Amino acid sequence: MRSTGVFFLALIVFVILAGKGFAVPSAKTLEYAAASEGKVIFDGKTHSEKGLKCGDCHPKLFPMKRGTGFKMADLNDGKACGACHNGQKAFKTTENANCSKCHKK
Repeated sequence: MRSTGVFFLALIVFVILAGKGFAVPSAKTLEYAAASEGKVIFDGKTHSEKGLKCGDCHPKLFPMKRGTGFKMADLNDGKACGACHNGQKAFKTTENANCSKCHKK
């Protein structure tokens, strides 16, 4: 009876840890409305393939609630996506050649 309890406890711990390891759904994309630049597409697969997990950005850079927006000026100031997309860790948001990597018309 005791070994059954230990087994289920180990199974629960494994499931919790495995879930954290695969926190960014690789097939999930998010779309954000943008003005004339075109909608912004966040691709979870691209970010998870780089080894990132949800907890790397949430809630530190992005609060987990709807209606929390930011502007390109925020990114260019190193906030939100701009914390990584600064030309050192990932492509730079201030370079026009990179606009189409996120903005889709």
